[in-house]
Amino acid sequence: MKNLLIFTVTLLLLACNQKPETTKDSNGRNNQGNVLPYPKPSFNGKIGTTFEDSEEDYPQPLEAPEEAPNVIVILLDDVGFGQAGIMGGPIPTPAMEKLAEEGLTYTRFHTTGICSPTRAALLTGRNHHQVGFGTISELSTGYPGYNSIWGKDVGTVAEVLKQNGYSTAAWGKWHNTPDWETNPIGPFNQWPTGLGFEYFYGFQGGETSQYYPQLFKNTTPVEPATTPEEGYHLTEDLTNDAIAWVSQQRSINPDKPYFMYFATGAAHAPLHSPKEWSDKFKGQFDEGWDAMRKHTLERQKEMGIVPKNTKLSARPASIPAWETLSDDEKKLYARQMEVFAGFLAHTDHWIGKLIESARSLPGGDNTMVVYIIGDNGSSAEGSMTGTLNNMMTQNGFPDNVERQLSEMENLGGPEHENHFAVPWAWAGSTPFQWMKRVPSHFGGTRNGMIISWPSSIQAKGEKRTQFHHVIDIAPTIYEAAKIEMPTRINGVDQTPLAGGSMNYSFANANAEDTRTTQYFETGGHRAIYHDGWVAASFHGVPWELSGSVGFKDNDWELYNIEEDFSEATDISADYPEKLEELKGIFDEEAKKYDVYPLDDRFVERATNPNRPSVVRGKNEFTYLSGTKRIPEGSAPPAYARSHTISANINYEKGDEGVIVANGGGSAGYSLFIKNDKLIYYYNFFHVNHYEVASTALPEGELNIQMVYTQESNEPGGGGNAKLIVNGKEVGQGNINKVVPARYSATETMDIGMDLGSSVSSDYSPPFAYSGEIEYVKFLLK
Repeated sequence: MKNLLIFTVTLLLLACNQKPETTKDSNGRNNQGNVLPYPKPSFNGKIGTTFEDSEEDYPQPLEAPEEAPNVIVILLDDVGFGQAGIMGGPIPTPAMEKLAEEGLTYTRFHTTGICSPTRAALLTGRNHHQVGFGTISELSTGYPGYNSIWGKDVGTVAEVLKQNGYSTAAWGKWHNTPDWETNPIGPFNQWPTGLGFEYFYGFQGGETSQYYPQLFKNTTPVEPATTPEEGYHLTEDLTNDAIAWVSQQRSINPDKPYFMYFATGAAHAPLHSPKEWSDKFKGQFDEGWDAMRKHTLERQKEMGIVPKNTKLSARPASIPAWETLSDDEKKLYARQMEVFAGFLAHTDHWIGKLIESARSLPGGDNTMVVYIIGDNGSSAEGSMTGTLNNMMTQNGFPDNVERQLSEMENLGGPEHENHFAVPWAWAGSTPFQWMKRVPSHFGGTRNGMIISWPSSIQAKGEKRTQFHHVIDIAPTIYEAAKIEMPTRINGVDQTPLAGGSMNYSFANANAEDTRTTQYFETGGHRAIYHDGWVAASFHGVPWELSGSVGFKDNDWELYNIEEDFSEATDISADYPEKLEELKGIFDEEAKKYDVYPLDDRFVERATNPNRPSVVRGKNEFTYLSGTKRIPEGSAPPAYARSHTISANINYEKGDEGVIVANGGGSAGYSLFIKNDKLIYYYNFFHVNHYEVASTALPEGELNIQMVYTQESNEPGGGGNAKLIVNGKEVGQGNINKVVPARYSATETMDIGMDLGSSVSSDYSPPFAYSGEIEYVKFLLK
């Protein structure tokens, strides 16, 4: 017995001291299991006493698997299934069509129904709740599926490719950093450069002006090199920068593959279309949204986008028929759609230039382009009339037809943050019900998608009808690159992929679907797909942004989408057992993927007091001169409350410029000096403008104050502002309207300047102060 014990202990000691078996892959990489980063290569040279009797074995840079393709993923914003010409829509998209002729168009591809969740699912291959993005960051709550905190257990495709020998870069919209971390001092672990991208050029948040974007290069704030007057447009800027990057990458190391993620701000509001592009569509939408739906479905059938027996889903009671509108309404709404059409056509044109450039470079044929035509359905966030100011409607203030008519010819330009009327979003999701933010129905989640890979996909110009979801893109890339998803990345065990590869469908149009089940949920809207059936629970119109419908006794609908492509006929009464079966599957999936607890609130979640914040619980703030690009979520929350802004400055006659500004052309406030006067300017959604000016300023060291007293308890109601210099009141006036919740999606607060679009039209940005500023202080009451 004693000898047996000694033998056993000896074996255990040997096992503990034995090194794990190390193998090499086809590229010579030492691979100790499916773990990233790969372990340090073992030294296979010879070490003697001196270099003369030694042999080098220099570690070589990691190489991607042989013949690994370049990968370009393009993601458009807020483009519905029935808008782009390639999907039968009324807007010509020749660049998309050229790409589709070289590859495959998927007609049953799905997103999550809203922005950030789709992006999180796309970049990880997991369901959006698994990544903490059950909603956008601005509405996040303190539950695992909704906190917008991107865990290290859900590594990105960019991180995996980077550690397998790829160059990685991202452009455009990034709406997956928590709102409290989008400031220029970080932390940066949830920025693109913290999630596997070696280069980033774009903007943070849900939307930005195409003319005055708040841009970052990696994590450094940068300003556009030109102005709108000089022809600046964000889509063009992003495209040119991406072309320059890939040209340099191909020049320096053409043997190294790259991964490019190109996510435009288009066609999300504001609908900023150069006038010459919008004018191409004059008169083309005069028949209205009902006719647009009818003609779109006809084209979709002719093109094979939808089956011949597809029905046009019924009109919601809340959406008016075009024929019931007044002449003024028709005139305005037609122009709104012309502007959107110009915006999308302009975007297609510039993305076409990017694809053309990439194809012309070394390795062009071995470049897989995945083009997702929208991150959700078309957007109804412009309200029933449309608006000149998208942020105004999101704050709860509707626009009107008369005001928009007076500015109709300026729609699409830098003067406005315009958006179209709800019914255009409905028509843009033809032939389905509903639109963005309604994932219960395909109008919110069905998007066109193109894959082109000339060197490997032999089929050209064909359609694919397999049911797939955005979580399937990352696994598709991994299989194309011959890379296995690691079980551990940077020391953290990985959550298994929820998605599956689509590569099986490349060569076989009739291949059986591999995705048989998929849940959908955001904002309380729910759906479950399983084996050709869909159960759906609609949860209220998406343009009503306050209150809760509740979750007791919600109605569910049932569709057989193998026979009813557009979900036009609810058959729940005919198959009650099937409906109950699917509801049970939804519940299983919801528990599995952190979907619970359901929450249908919108505005109420935007002001969540439990969300992390650098300003929460504080009433006093001090900023030094030159502090800039402070996002609204990190700026003093002075909305509709009494407060004082004070500053110590040095002033000499002729000095001018901004002391502090928050917001921009959409809304905000600015304290500045011009013509020897101190001026407080308040912009209420570019509808009401208030200016309080001082008497002439004395020279020297000045303590200036703006003391605002909130007097109204009504939403949007204002108060009185006083200007004080060295303790003496020098001006006062009423500010009758104030913003209750948010000035802008991406405009910032700046000390000593006004970056982005200017709060006031009395100056051009940045209008930096020419004197000296010691500090700016805020005191909130």
